[in-house]
Amino acid sequence: MPSLRVYRASDEFARYLAARIGRWLLLALGGLLILLGLAIEFLPLPLHMPGMAIIVVGLMFVLRNSFKARRRFVLIQQSHPRMVFPLRRLLRREPEIMQVFWQQYLRVERVVLPRRARFAVRGRRHLKRRFARRPA
Repeated sequence: MPSLRVYRASDEFARYLAARIGRWLLLALGGLLILLGLAIEFLPLPLHMPGMAIIVVGLMFVLRNSFKARRRFVLIQQSHPRMVFPLRRLLRREPEIMQVFWQQYLRVERVVLPRRARFAVRGRRHLKRRFARRPA
């Protein structure tokens, strides 16, 4: 009768191998989700938020399972903080989806439209003044 130590060692190796394969599968799934999100993001559709959401989910898979990717993400964050900040806000436990969407919309409006045609800022200010509390 063989000793139990041999069986336990092979069980530990099987767990190690399964964890390693699982990690690679999750990395591949995360990479595919990121590519799918980028493809959706660059399609000429008015809805870009699903693409960003898919990119964030793929990034979550990749960053949780790869130390090198986490290190690279931190370096990118340090060199380009304004570009990575919306992604970091979406990666939090309770993401601020509407605030990130509004901020990105204002950025796009500032880049695309001339100053006199920007209606989001003026509309927000108008609503803010209209619903502001009046002293009693």
